[in-house]
Amino acid sequence: MSNVSRLSLASNSQAATSHLRLLVLSNGHGEDVIAVRILQELQRQLNPPEIFALPLVGEGRAYQQLDIPLIGSVRTMPSGGFIYMDGRQLARDLRGGLLQLTLSQIKAIRRWVSSQKKLGNKRAILAVGDIVPLLFATFSGANYAFVGTAKSEYYVRDEAGLLPRKSKDARWENFSGSVYHPWERWLMSRRRCKAVFPRDALTTETLKQWTIPAFYLGNPMMDALQPTFSRQQFYSQDSQQQEIVRPFVVTLLPGSRPPEAYANWETIMIAVSALMASFQERNSIFYTSKTVVFLGAIAPGLDSHILSQSVQSQGWRTESACPIQIADPNILTFKQRNAYLLLTQQAYNDCLHLGDIAIAMAGTATEQFIGLGKPAIAIPGNGPQYNPAFAEAQSRLLGSSLILVQQPAEVAKIVHSLFKDPDILQIIAENGVLRMGKPGAALRIAECLQERF
Repeated sequence: MSNVSRLSLASNSQAATSHLRLLVLSNGHGEDVIAVRILQELQRQLNPPEIFALPLVGEGRAYQQLDIPLIGSVRTMPSGGFIYMDGRQLARDLRGGLLQLTLSQIKAIRRWVSSQKKLGNKRAILAVGDIVPLLFATFSGANYAFVGTAKSEYYVRDEAGLLPRKSKDARWENFSGSVYHPWERWLMSRRRCKAVFPRDALTTETLKQWTIPAFYLGNPMMDALQPTFSRQQFYSQDSQQQEIVRPFVVTLLPGSRPPEAYANWETIMIAVSALMASFQERNSIFYTSKTVVFLGAIAPGLDSHILSQSVQSQGWRTESACPIQIADPNILTFKQRNAYLLLTQQAYNDCLHLGDIAIAMAGTATEQFIGLGKPAIAIPGNGPQYNPAFAEAQSRLLGSSLILVQQPAEVAKIVHSLFKDPDILQIIAENGVLRMGKPGAALRIAECLQERF
C-alpha cells in the first residue's frame, strides 16, 4: 500500500472517530416534541451528529419517528410529569419508583459519556426542559447546551416592569433578578455550557446580564404548524366580502390527558351553550344569519365517542354537511340552529389557523394558538395539569392574549367585548408573536448547535 493510501485511510479513520455524538435529555412529552423538531433539522445539516436520547419523564415515543436509540430505562410515572404543581403527585411518583429510575438514568448518562470518551468520539449533550436535564448535563463531563422551555421572565415581568402579584410567595420567583435562580444560572455559565436557548427575547436579555451564552432564536413550539390550506386560499382578493360571509370559528382546546380532558370538555360545552344563547340576543354583534363553527381539536389519544355523547346531550344533532373544509375524512359534524360543532383528531394545525378565538383548557395548544396572534379564553379546571395555579401562571406568561374566567358562562361576555374592539385584537395579535416568536426556531437552533459544538 502506498504512503498516500495509508495517509488517506488514517485521515478517514480520524474523521470517523472525531464525528460528534449527541445525547439529548428531555423531561416531558412537550419537551420530547421540541427536541425532535430540533433533531430533525440537525439531521438535515451537512455532517450531522449521531444522535442518542434519554427521555427523563415518560416513554419518549416522540423519538421513535426519527428512529433515535434510547440509552437507558424509561417509565411513565403516575403524575405524568406534573409533580411541580402538586406535592401529592411527587409522593405518588416516589412510591412508583421515581428515585430508582433517576439513579439508573444518571448511571446511563455517565456510562454513555464514558464509552464515547473511550472510543475517542467528540461528545455533547442537549438538555431540553428545566433544571433536571440541565443538572444531568452539567455533571456529565461533556460539553452541553440547554433549551429552556419551562421558565420565562414573562411569568414575573413584562416590558414595562414587574407584574403586580397577590401572593407573598411570589417574590421568591424573582428574588435574584431573574426567574432563573442563581444555582440555575451557575449551571448555565459553566465553561462546558456552549449555548443556552431561552424561549423568548425578554428572558434572553435578562440572562445576558451574567456570563451566560444565551441566544434568542425563537421558540420551536411555533414550528411545524402549517395548515393544509394555503393562506392565499383563506384570504383571497375579495377578502372583505369573504370576511362578511365566512363563519365565525371558535376553536375548542380541552387538553390531551385523559381523564382530565374529558372533564375539561364538559366545562367547555357549558361555555359553548352560554355562547350560543348569547348569539340569539338582539344586541349581539353576531345577531345575524352568520354561521358559527365550534371546532374541537381532539388529541388522538382521546375517545371521540365520549366527547360525542357530551355534545349530543347538549342538544346537538349529527349532520352530514360540513360548513368548512377540514383535512380529516373521519371528522364528526353536529348542528344546532345556525351553528356547527366539529370534532377532529387529524387536523390540529387547521384548527389553530381557522379559529378566530379559542376556549382553552390546555398547555401547549393554548400557547401555540396565541402565538398565531389570536385571543384565547381560559377556564381553570381541576387538574392535575390545567388547574387554577397553572392557568394563572399561563395568563402571566401570555399576557393580554389569554383572558382567564372563573366560570364557563362568563366566556360569552368576553367574546362579545373582544370583537367589538378591533384595537384590542390588534394588540393581542402583536403580543402573541412577541411572546411566542416566529416559525423557524428549530432550524436556527440546529445551525447554532453545529457551530457551537
